[in-house]
Amino acid sequence: MKQFFRMLAGSKWGNRALAVWLTGATVVGLPAQTFKNLHSFCALAGCADGSNSIAAPIQGLDGNLYGTTVFGGAAGYGTVFKITPGGKLTTLYNFCSQTNCTDGAYPYAGLLLATNGAFYGTTYQGGAAGNGTIFKITAAGVLTTLYSLCTQTTCADGKNPYASLVQGQNGLLYGTTSGAGGYNAGTVFQISPAGAFKTLYSFCAQTGCTDGANPYAGLVAASNGALYGTTYYGGASDVGTVFQITTAGKLTPLHSFNTSDGAGPRSELVQGTDGKLYGTTSGGGANSGGTFFQITTSGTLNSLYSFCAQSSCTDGANPNAGVIQATNGYFYGTTQFGGATNYGTTFKISSAGVLTTLYPFCSVSACGDGESPFGSLVQSTNGSFYGTATYGGNLSCSGGCGTAFTISDGLGAFVEALPAGAKVGTSIKILGSNLTGATSVTFNGVAAAFTVLSKFQIKATVPTGATTGTIVVVTPTATLMSNVPFTVR
Repeated sequence: MKQFFRMLAGSKWGNRALAVWLTGATVVGLPAQTFKNLHSFCALAGCADGSNSIAAPIQGLDGNLYGTTVFGGAAGYGTVFKITPGGKLTTLYNFCSQTNCTDGAYPYAGLLLATNGAFYGTTYQGGAAGNGTIFKITAAGVLTTLYSLCTQTTCADGKNPYASLVQGQNGLLYGTTSGAGGYNAGTVFQISPAGAFKTLYSFCAQTGCTDGANPYAGLVAASNGALYGTTYYGGASDVGTVFQITTAGKLTPLHSFNTSDGAGPRSELVQGTDGKLYGTTSGGGANSGGTFFQITTSGTLNSLYSFCAQSSCTDGANPNAGVIQATNGYFYGTTQFGGATNYGTTFKISSAGVLTTLYPFCSVSACGDGESPFGSLVQSTNGSFYGTATYGGNLSCSGGCGTAFTISDGLGAFVEALPAGAKVGTSIKILGSNLTGATSVTFNGVAAAFTVLSKFQIKATVPTGATTGTIVVVTPTATLMSNVPFTVR
């Protein structure tokens, strides 16, 4: 399984081989950024804390971060973990704890925090048929397997989900499988928080797979109510596509990559505050090192940056992860390779395509800070970014067991609405980092009734007269604004 995991690090688009381990390096970074290694995985006997995480952890209702490791844990098939912003890690669940791994194995994807406060995720293997699961887990570590994939005849329901889930405006969860389905090229599916499952679309339904094939990435729920995603293969040149799909299952191909504008997208898209979608390709582009692109919801694509544009690829190469838009309007992400040491980078880039490398991995002796991040970053409501490096760190695993890290770019605290849009009269959650004693909550200037549940969470009701705009929370020490405009539906 680990050999397969390593194989995914390469691709026919020209990903670079891992270089020889460096030793004796010093920490490198721009003065405005602060990088800190929070945890090196496999630090406990038998890798009880897990190893090799490829997805960024997400912030929970309690201010802690929750994530997955692909390997390690009590049975060696991966874990769900909780880590504090200061770096204290707790293993919440060990996969393959049940006979024949019916609870799942190898969670490549990260977690989704749903509006009901529970986390949802997928495993690549395990389950009743051995081809992956969809699960729910509480912050206390109680796991419920909602659905085992490939349990329908000829695996019509898909198998081997590689990506995380997303929650639509209707409250249902949506995801992708990388394989099987009606044409053996993966699927888009819908599942309720209680586990009612439905296949929405099977890829390669069109001649020549012009609709795409094998999605490794999950979906983004856009403000127009539609879902958008990417496929790794398929399209006119068989190097991947961008597509739109409705919650009823109607799929529209928006763009076929042609290598010159990128190839092999592996990551979720993100919708910017300008309404456009942004993403990365792991290969292709002007320098065969991948791209950062913008695409409208109607399908007009603009390649904004081709990685490996600098000598020796010091700007990074082969981004497997997508980007997030931070509170300063910039997009932040990671590359698997390139950088000063060729072990990957964290970067920020503007919507005009101006890139700044923030931190090159393997900048300390024996890559103790981690290397080759597969996953994206997440911005906590304290303003800092968190992520995981898939390799490096503790060397008891082949290539290193990976790390969890934080990086600061000088951004301040903010609040985040869960969900990001709702109707007037709906009760929502507002997440933050220091909400104790809050005196005011407004929705685009309209005062709302609210209750402070903890220093990390407020419950508020969308007030009559509210319109789409910024949520503002006033506390005794700060005035906090939402990271994205709240949509009044």
